[in-house]
Amino acid sequence: MIFFMILLLLAPDVLLSSTHVAVISPQDPVLRIGSGLTASCRLSPELGLHASSLYWTLNGVRLPGSAYGVVSSDILSVELRSLNGSQQKSGDNLMCHGADGRILAGSCLHVGMPPEKPVNLTCWSHNAKDLSCRWSVGGQGETHIPTKYTLKYKLRWHGRENECENYSSEKKGHACRISSKIALFTPYEIWVEATNQLGSAASDISSLDVLDVVTTDPPANVRLSRVGSLDDQLMVRWASPPELKDFLFRAKYQIRYRTEDGADWKAVDNIGNLTSCRLAGLRPGTVYFVQVRCNPVGIFGSRKPGIWSDWSHPAAASTPSGELLERGSCDPKAGEQNSALRRELKQFFGWVRKHASGCSSMSIKLYDQWRVWLQKTHKTRNQVGKLAGKKS
Repeated sequence: MIFFMILLLLAPDVLLSSTHVAVISPQDPVLRIGSGLTASCRLSPELGLHASSLYWTLNGVRLPGSAYGVVSSDILSVELRSLNGSQQKSGDNLMCHGADGRILAGSCLHVGMPPEKPVNLTCWSHNAKDLSCRWSVGGQGETHIPTKYTLKYKLRWHGRENECENYSSEKKGHACRISSKIALFTPYEIWVEATNQLGSAASDISSLDVLDVVTTDPPANVRLSRVGSLDDQLMVRWASPPELKDFLFRAKYQIRYRTEDGADWKAVDNIGNLTSCRLAGLRPGTVYFVQVRCNPVGIFGSRKPGIWSDWSHPAAASTPSGELLERGSCDPKAGEQNSALRRELKQFFGWVRKHASGCSSMSIKLYDQWRVWLQKTHKTRNQVGKLAGKKS
């Protein structure tokens, strides 16, 4: 039966002449959404059937008799109004049946819309070795009929028009990767053309230099370690992306970190071209996850900002538990003195922590000096408390 249907759809005239069944016209029409169609099923005289005994189905659903018209004894028509978009890319199946239910003829209706102008064309180069572009379909997006998207590109001042070949579809839209013969120091013109049986449309032309849209691999070998016995700091170290070691550029790095049980990341932006950073103001006795990403700046003199890499694999470490600060005398008076000290210093201490959250050398030094002073003061007060207790 399937083979019969395929033959009927692909070569109805041949089938009609050889098997004396029927034929539907028009065959496989392409229509715009909202349009109408009047189709007819012409019977072969050898069948010995009358058109009034036939019925129609669309995608397996029987159409109401009120839409039929008996044109002659061997022709039955059906009128379809305000057609919706095709439910499948291969088209909607319009079938003519005999009274016993057998399929006499069939036609595929392709109902859709011409493509709209593709939008949001963005491109990037991975380590200056290729060029990938992503775009979104225009308008409502779905055309309901097969639509071909072609990424085209050429050198701005010379060279012929080329087509990208490595296509993929993703949640963010369509994409294509150009992996051969990438020219540097010469601008490209890139655009997308969308075509189907109802029309075509082209995106705006994007002009770019590959060196202006470079992104790198994530920083490698990210390590996280403690800073001595300081219970609220961790040191992050990483290596520059190895693929760009021969390019003249300075990188810009960004760090983000969160606690083991937290979902929100906190970002540190003021790192510059460093490959290490000390995080301060952390919670004692807490596991932290840290990631680093890279943005190449100034590759071969490019003045445009690069594109951020993906985040590195997370590194993890825990801050010390804070026992050094919490350990002290069990004398209630000493405890009261320590509590008073903390209350007196709370406002300034909070300010320092706030301003030491980045990688600024000045803020880190100020914060370290304050921590050392606080620890020494804490230790001295505890010792004085112990001596006073012995004398009494």
